[in-house]
Amino acid sequence: MYRTHTCGELTTSEKGQKVTLSGWVNRRRDHGGLIFIDLRDRYGLTQVVFDPSSNKDAHIEAEAIRPEFVLRIEGIVRLRPKGGENTNMKTGEIEVLGDKVEIISRAKTPPFEIDQEKEVSEEIRLKYRYLDLRKERMQRNIITRHKIIKKIRDLMDAEGFLEIETPILMKGTPEGSREYVVPSRIYPGSFFVLPQSPQQLKQLLMVAGMDRYFQIARCFRDEDLRGDRQPEFTQLDVEMSFVEENDVMAINEKVMIELLKEVAPKKEIMFKPFKKLTWHEAMGVYGSDKPDLRFELPISDVSDLVSGCGFRVFADTVKKGGVVKGFRVLGGAEMPRSEIDSYEEFVKIYGAKGLGYLSWKGAEVKGAIAKFFSPELLGKMKERCAVEDGDLVFFVADQFEVACNALGGIRLKIADKMELRDPNKLALAWIVDFPLFEFSKEENKLVSAHHPFTCPKDEDVELLDSEPAKVRAKAYDLAMNGSEIAGGSIRIHKPELQSKIFDSLGISKEDAQIRFGHLLEAFSYGAPPHGGIAWGLDRFVMLLLNEPNIREVIAFPKDQKAKDLMTGAPTPLPENQIGEMHIKVSLPKE
Repeated sequence: MYRTHTCGELTTSEKGQKVTLSGWVNRRRDHGGLIFIDLRDRYGLTQVVFDPSSNKDAHIEAEAIRPEFVLRIEGIVRLRPKGGENTNMKTGEIEVLGDKVEIISRAKTPPFEIDQEKEVSEEIRLKYRYLDLRKERMQRNIITRHKIIKKIRDLMDAEGFLEIETPILMKGTPEGSREYVVPSRIYPGSFFVLPQSPQQLKQLLMVAGMDRYFQIARCFRDEDLRGDRQPEFTQLDVEMSFVEENDVMAINEKVMIELLKEVAPKKEIMFKPFKKLTWHEAMGVYGSDKPDLRFELPISDVSDLVSGCGFRVFADTVKKGGVVKGFRVLGGAEMPRSEIDSYEEFVKIYGAKGLGYLSWKGAEVKGAIAKFFSPELLGKMKERCAVEDGDLVFFVADQFEVACNALGGIRLKIADKMELRDPNKLALAWIVDFPLFEFSKEENKLVSAHHPFTCPKDEDVELLDSEPAKVRAKAYDLAMNGSEIAGGSIRIHKPELQSKIFDSLGISKEDAQIRFGHLLEAFSYGAPPHGGIAWGLDRFVMLLLNEPNIREVIAFPKDQKAKDLMTGAPTPLPENQIGEMHIKVSLPKE
């Protein structure tokens, strides 16, 4: 028998019992004859002591033990000496007096210390991920992820949803992100792709009458990476029939609140029910379509005040259809010029051409642009931005999204400086009424902001022919603490409306048939009104655990260059295997 108990199980109740434990050596300490070993498994730690006066042979065996050896130990549970208890350990009141030790497996010296948290390069951590996963932090992350997914399954089942798996090998329908391509051996010159999401399949399940579907779905995107993206990721995928926007949001809000009660009981959910903001409100007031609402610090619009003013940069921007936005920095009048300059550089990231500022201190208004405004106008700007004595206001004059995003970025930097982003608070909000289309500079045309099956708002359908850029979508995102954690929409189920959307996107009937023919054919047999949502589970777990990126909550992630450093993938394949696929490899010239 390898073990009668785990290393996180023994308490004073087992005092005097003979037990068998197995696990890894977390730490070894030699205290003048007594050898102490902290034995570790995923359940916790147990202190084992080897005393030569009790068992000389076991003590001699213990002298050869080193960190990360795998051991099987037999011994007697006893109370720790008075004053020697460790209240930070579940097993901290007891220890095991070692009577027999067997070295099951020896270990080389690890490339980094596993028994304590020290700074280690991510490259080394990912190369030796199986060692990194032994660390307490990583085990906590993976266990928490498991608990979250298990609870989601229970909650979705209780709401009448069916968990249905969908295929991984699919038909390619070029749109949105780049797809991973899989060549077919049986059908030379033809290819499968890995799904970016089960979007079309879950809609087909609604046509099939499944009514309520969910899946813990694996998704694949061949795109450039950053902290919260991976080539393969996991989402909670949901679709419902005979629903409107509020129906989908209500059921997901209910599930989210129940889930957070279970898996994050110490965190405060700030808004019940969740806040609801239109896309225009979220962008205009908070500078983001996924606003962090744990603090206020709103952005003000002064466009109407500065229209026709003496400062041409502001006046001309408004005249051309742009906006002038202001962000109040509490106590910012004392901000050094070097810091102001750093913010001027920062907003360029968002495409802003410049950053103006005014500061109020006593009766004096300072700032290079102050001379362009009358005392009366300065007073109105002060009132609009809710300025108090000692404050500073940053201004950006640009197109709506550029100005909002630039000041939204500053808003977050100021919040961090003021330590307003409390990790123990969860501020959740629904963002609704997104634009149906967005303009792609690369393609020089309108493209779907979500996907081409997103339904427009009923009252905006008539704008499809005249002003498609103004059409709003029946789409909704769920934001939490400044990150999007879920997004979805009501889908189009009427063929004539779908044709109008394809026309607006410049998709011909022939192209639509090639790309989406299977879905359009299915809709001709009676499609119910339906809609759904997808949660980004990796990002959600990351936020709950206060981790800096999603790699910390995925067992075997890729690095930021989409490489698996542990196995070395991707790697070249043997020529005969490539030949079986009826493809040739043409490498780019160096």
